[in-house]
Parts: sequence; structure tokens; C-alpha cells
Amino acid sequence: MPPNDPPLPPLREVIAKYGLRAEKSLGQNFLLDLNLTGRIARCAGSLEGETIIEIGPGPGGLTRAILASGANRVIAIEKDQRCLDALGDIAAAYPGRLEILNEDALALDETKLFDGKARIIANLPYNVATPLLIKWLGHTDHFKSMTLMFQKEVADRITASPRTKAYGRLTILCQWLCEVSKEFDISPKAFTPPPKVTSTVVSLVPRSTPTFPAKMEILEKVVAAAFGQRRKMLRASLKSLKIPAEELLVSVGLDPTSRAEELTVEDFCKLARKYEEFQ
Repeated sequence: MPPNDPPLPPLREVIAKYGLRAEKSLGQNFLLDLNLTGRIARCAGSLEGETIIEIGPGPGGLTRAILASGANRVIAIEKDQRCLDALGDIAAAYPGRLEILNEDALALDETKLFDGKARIIANLPYNVATPLLIKWLGHTDHFKSMTLMFQKEVADRITASPRTKAYGRLTILCQWLCEVSKEFDISPKAFTPPPKVTSTVVSLVPRSTPTFPAKMEILEKVVAAAFGQRRKMLRASLKSLKIPAEELLVSVGLDPTSRAEELTVEDFCKLARKYEEFQ
């Protein structure tokens, strides 16, 4: 950390002081390497004067890095009461800049916590990472960027290309609404306790408008049907939409014998718009 930042004890001391054993039920894996937490914060760009939402800060390693990077206001949402005292120490070291909410992020509407636009930066608990991302995708107009750590498998799905195994529902929604990019991988050895998988930091920058016109709820329905039976041809998998699937596909210039993983984001948006007409 820069020399002007207030002195705080090493994270291992904080964990020992407050008895913060990571809980598997909460999807916790604490990242203690301050070089790595600093690198994650830097992936979000300049944080000077910014409002940052952090989910699941735990003992506050990433929280420290965000504050040290100049964020004006950090709203840390932590479900685990055991972590609150450790975060309170950080709040005392950065007066007026860290707000701590003992809330369940899945049940919270973060957009009501700030005016204007915020950035989300988080080492997400593995067990709720995807539902949280889906929730935020429904409110991209409130966020400047999302810098998030996932299991590598989820990061691969977010950034996948057509005709690959990882390409699926999450790919379509993320790339329709955001510019996505992988930043870097983090070894399991960097965490306490070490997870069984590699983690990956991903940047998602909301687009000013989606790549192609479509209604989100309609697009989600079409994509869910298509990938719900991804090994089947689309003329079969889209029958669950209760419409003449082959007619729908032909009407937008798609081969009814194609499979979901062969379609681009644009193709799915065409399908969604036409499906709306069929209803």
C-alpha cells in the first residue's frame, strides 16, 4: 500500500484476532495477498472519487485495496456478522469512506444505496456468484463497471465464443449487455482455505445500449429453451416455447437443424424479436 495509507495489521492477524475461519456454507475463501487485491482494484481503472459496491468483503483485504486506490465511498455488503468488527477497524482507519451493511446481497437492491452510477468490485462468494451477476445484469444502467472474481469455469462461460463447450445462457446475456474480458487467473494457493479450483477476475463494462434490440425477459426465455436441451437441434429444443419452432427459425434465416451453441448473440436477439410476434 502507498505510505500515506493508515497502518492496519496483517490480514492473518485480523483473522486470528476475530476467529474468522472461512465458512464453506457461505462460499468463503479469503484472499490475503495484498498484491493480488491491489491488482484486482486496479482492473477497475481509476477509483478516485468513485462509489464502489463490494460484496462479501470478509476480513477486508480487497476493501483495503479499494480504499487505498482512492475510492470516495465504499459500500461493503457482508452477510457474515463475524466479519463486521474487522471491517469496522478498516472503517475507523478511513473515516467517512467505508459503509458496512450486514445484509444478504441476493435480497438487496444495491441501486437504492447510491445516486448516479457506481462500480462493483468483488471477490464473490462462489455459491451465489452467478445469481448475483444475473441480478446486476438487470440494472446495468446503474453501474459503470463490474470487476468480479469467479470460479474459472464461470469466467469461461461469461467470455465464451460460439461453438465452444462453455458457450451458453450466461454468455449470451453478459455479452449482449456488456463488454466482457478476462483479466487474470488466481491460483487456489492464494486463498485461505485454498479452493479446489482456479479463480479468474473478469471485467464487465455495461454498454450504453445492448448490442442488438431485444426485450430481456423474452431473450432470457428463448435462450433458456435453446440451451435447456443444447444437444438437440433447435427445431426440437424450441418446441418448449409452445410455438411452431421450425417456422420461427426459418423466418429469421436460421437453419432449424442448428444447435444452440452455433448461434451468435445477434441470432438469439433476432429469435427473441420474432418470438414476441408469435405470442
